[in-house]
Amino acid sequence: MIDALRHSAAHVFVDQIESPALSSADDHHLARVLRLRDGESVTVSDGRGQWRACVWLQGNLAVADGAGGAVHTLPAPAQRCAVAFTPVKGDRNEWAVQKLTEIGIDEIVMLAPTQRSVVRWSDADKQLRKLRVVAREAAMQSRRVWLPNIVGLVSLRDVCARAGAVVAEPNGAPLTPSVSLVVVGPEGGFADDELLAATPRVCLGDTVLRAETATLVAATLLVAQRNATASGR
Repeated sequence: MIDALRHSAAHVFVDQIESPALSSADDHHLARVLRLRDGESVTVSDGRGQWRACVWLQGNLAVADGAGGAVHTLPAPAQRCAVAFTPVKGDRNEWAVQKLTEIGIDEIVMLAPTQRSVVRWSDADKQLRKLRVVAREAAMQSRRVWLPNIVGLVSLRDVCARAGAVVAEPNGAPLTPSVSLVVVGPEGGFADDELLAATPRVCLGDTVLRAETATLVAATLLVAQRNATASGR
């Protein structure tokens, strides 16, 4: 079943899994960019765990015949993995969201400006919409059937109050299975008076990381730990 998903010529998201229809942008991508040929496989998903196999025929999407076109459901992970970070300069936010999606993060939290934040969005809604498009495209490329949730702007205090949240800090403790959300600060880190003394800290390694690199390290550790727990290792 998973092989059909991994090896399809393209993977797209649709509003209705029962009667899948492409958006104009996705139709253009499949027909003009990928230049799919008749008979090539296309998997579709609703972004909420359901997916099915289709085929490309005469410039249109058709559900695969018989059992091959059945709707499959992939359960959500037992433990959700999340990363929170403050917006950074240029296109590095998009790059980080793209990679976090590919790695398998379930929720990406954009933090509200902190004392040492360099970037302060004037139109947060516009920026979040852009990041959701990036995440959707990355989920298509990586064959995800659960779209990550992207939220913001959320205060540092509210994020740290969530169960399983820890803050990335050089002198922190190793990551443990109880951690489900890693909070990454700006390049200069968080000011001392921004964090409660009781907020757990976690170390991401021995080197100094850029903020966007730290998000990827955190994501990789979280997902690897979740996979190990699920497999009983």
